[in-house]
Amino acid sequence: MSSFFNPELALDALTTLSLGLIVTVLLTIACGVTSLILGIFVALARMSRFWPLRLVVNGYVQLMRSTPLLIQLIYIYFALPFIGIKLDPFLAAYVGLSLHVSAYLAEVYRGGIEAVPKGQTDAAAALGMRPSVIMAKVVLPQAIRIVIPSLGNYMVSLFKDTSLAAVITVQELLFRGQIFAARTYDYFTIYTLVFAMYFAVGYPAIRLVMYVERRLKRGYAAKLPKKPADTRELVIGQEPK
Repeated sequence: MSSFFNPELALDALTTLSLGLIVTVLLTIACGVTSLILGIFVALARMSRFWPLRLVVNGYVQLMRSTPLLIQLIYIYFALPFIGIKLDPFLAAYVGLSLHVSAYLAEVYRGGIEAVPKGQTDAAAALGMRPSVIMAKVVLPQAIRIVIPSLGNYMVSLFKDTSLAAVITVQELLFRGQIFAARTYDYFTIYTLVFAMYFAVGYPAIRLVMYVERRLKRGYAAKLPKKPADTRELVIGQEPK
């Protein structure tokens, strides 16, 4: 058993770990898209005037946020088969991660919706718009713009959280690393390579989120009203030339 990095072993493990990284990325994309869409509906349901729906959705959100993601995955994969619900590892991970992240994104969306000035909804209502149209065309576009940086951060966190799927035998990056390390007993080399592969994907994703956030801020500043070109001509009681 070597205590130093073994390049030859790392090269042998690269193909296996790359396949695991592909599974990790696919799981992240699938859960991310589902969570981004489902989170909007959960947020709207939490703000609904229909109290039975609001009660059920509130219970779901609090359940997901109050329990660890790890135990949720274990419960879906190992406990639900006892009541006749049997899912394969990838599907169980997809369901668990999507439900978990959607609960958090729902709160992000709700905060963005509540951040939109009420005067805009009042003005849209005064123009005769229906509540559904106001939400779809006035509130949601602004709310999503507000929360885009937070959504990006949750997507990066989702990429890292997929490593928890190893506990239910999903063939993702960490699980393949564990199997390869257990077979070769060179934990330093294998886990260093796994660490580097997570960083190689996670760090650019973080930089992308930061870039989008800066672009959004610049775009907002560019739309602010400009000051008069020559303020010296603005004299009280005199029209500017």
